[in-house]
Amino acid sequence: MSDNTFNKVQFVTIDEASAGQRLDNFLLKTLKGVPRSHIYRIVRKGEVRINKGRASVKNRLELGDQVRIPPLRLGEPKSRHSPSRHLQEKLQTSILFEDEQYLVINKPSGMAVHGGSGISHGVIETLRAMRPKQKFLELAHRLDRDTSGCLLIAKKRDALKDFHDIQRLGQVDKKYLALTDGNWGKKTSMEIDVPLKKNTLKGGERIVEVDAEGKNAITRFKVKQKFRSSMLVEATLVTGRTHQIRVHLKYAGTPIIGDDKYGNPEANRFFREKGVTRLFLHAHELSFKSAISDNMIHCTAPLDDDLQQVLKRLVG
Repeated sequence: MSDNTFNKVQFVTIDEASAGQRLDNFLLKTLKGVPRSHIYRIVRKGEVRINKGRASVKNRLELGDQVRIPPLRLGEPKSRHSPSRHLQEKLQTSILFEDEQYLVINKPSGMAVHGGSGISHGVIETLRAMRPKQKFLELAHRLDRDTSGCLLIAKKRDALKDFHDIQRLGQVDKKYLALTDGNWGKKTSMEIDVPLKKNTLKGGERIVEVDAEGKNAITRFKVKQKFRSSMLVEATLVTGRTHQIRVHLKYAGTPIIGDDKYGNPEANRFFREKGVTRLFLHAHELSFKSAISDNMIHCTAPLDDDLQQVLKRLVG
């Protein structure tokens, strides 16, 4: 694998370092230089196999599995520049919690969780550059690029697996704050339970829509503060679908301010004059009981100063 060409079929046996990874993440690391879209394509076509059987990108690899990788030409590896000192310092000051298993940061808005699509360094690449001696650092979950707030990184593979296990059991509490266009009148809470489905528009843009054939999605909302033509709501995720809060609030008739994909353009322009220059969505609480240490981990990320100033102006 030292050159950039797989001239023939390769069979890779999964060791302890790779056990537990999803197939797509394993291939992205192994086939450096190959676009994510191409990796998904060769898996979908059945060219990548696990133990001689067809595979899905979501398959978790187990110790001793044999992965078939087809012949392919890898792109020349891009020159790797270290993340800027400013970026590293920004993340260092954003750390909310750390122990031997996990790291929680208050992710800045506008920063992707990982590189790709023209982005050289996301959160995970920057953290790895900051901690070259740390053998394992992986995202435990994701946030949209424009969403700020609590983001969990696992420092050990067993910690990552345990977090995913308790998340599947619904034992992770995630709360978000969002400012909406419009309010619900006298209502102070609402549970939205409508299925969501990912779709691709003709222009290639990916979008999530309410669809009876989609996956179940449940969000509980509580009104924290009402304003004349908007409200601040706290959203608790019961499920964790892509863009779930954003699409559910649009479905409720109160899209998030600053949402260029699902929001109201006219309202976004109005609130831009009041200082909302980004998506007003913030992951402000993350709580779960570590299955390894048996400790309760609870992190709160305060709203960024610019968002707090907007709320003060709305009250005034």
